[in-house]
Amino acid sequence: MTHYPQPHATHRATRIQLRTIPALIKLSDGQKTNARLQAVSVNGGLLQVARALSEGDFVELAFQTQSGNVHGMAELLGPMKSASGSLYQAFRFVALGDEDHRILKTLVESAGDRSFLGLRSSQFASSQF
Repeated sequence: MTHYPQPHATHRATRIQLRTIPALIKLSDGQKTNARLQAVSVNGGLLQVARALSEGDFVELAFQTQSGNVHGMAELLGPMKSASGSLYQAFRFVALGDEDHRILKTLVESAGDRSFLGLRSSQFASSQF
């Protein structure tokens, strides 16, 4: 069964900052590009990208966590530059498989638990895939 993440009208989803996790983006034309996942929630996240991607495009997004691989469909939001010149692109998940959603939810909840205990969430970022 597919999960369709829906933002809650009055409650913002918990976001966790990550020590950059490699991510793979498959564009609508079939081309692939690499990115680094900087932050994530059960509804979306923030990618560091080499070049701006088209806002509103639907892409496939995959990344690996310690709990397993996450693969889903996402809509790209507006790109933005940081003060250091890095380029970031926000996204929102539009469809995730149940197992992908479970893995993502576990990642976010685990990071919240570790942060609550005073540990940095970046301590359990995954290796490259």
